[in-house]
Amino acid sequence: MYLLYFLLWVIFNGAFTLEICLFGLLISAAVFAFTCKFMDYSLEKEKRNMRKIFRFLRYIWVLVVEIVKANFTVIHMIISEREEIEPALVAFQSNMKTPAGRAFLANAITLTPGTITVMLEESDYLVHCLDESLAAGMDDSVFVELLSDLEQEKERKREKEQSQEQKQEQIQEQKQEQSQEQDEGGEQDGKRDTGAGDSI
Repeated sequence: MYLLYFLLWVIFNGAFTLEICLFGLLISAAVFAFTCKFMDYSLEKEKRNMRKIFRFLRYIWVLVVEIVKANFTVIHMIISEREEIEPALVAFQSNMKTPAGRAFLANAITLTPGTITVMLEESDYLVHCLDESLAAGMDDSVFVELLSDLEQEKERKREKEQSQEQKQEQIQEQKQEQSQEQDEGGEQDGKRDTGAGDSI
């Protein structure tokens, strides 16, 4: 959020000077502090979002590098003196847990020259490869590793939120029990006072 506020400040000013940069850092910090105080945001969430952004940018970088490498591989196949290219259909299963992760993996395979995702059903993939050599290591490629890392980060975040909710529920239950005990104690004191008045 802090970087987003700073980028919005620079975009709205339409220029990037030292003065604008310094004012932007201060104003972004003030708006970020307001967001943390009044809009259920925190530095911990900011750190998680930054880690997620950097991991996603790393995935994009790896995707671009793999696309470039696959381009050179396909060009080499075309201009080389190989007698025959042997296309192949490859079926494999991935350990991706979310539909979004599976879709990202299928898109990464399709965007890489020489391979096309023909079918995706749950965790089952069917990929057409321009040549058998392109089918090696598809089920444990670098895309699977990076996307699994993103999924695990999301899973850890969900587990942490669930544990926090459980703690809050336990605290509320304890407060309710304490209030009930106090009410019962007050009723007993009232009965005692009433009994003492009747005896007098």
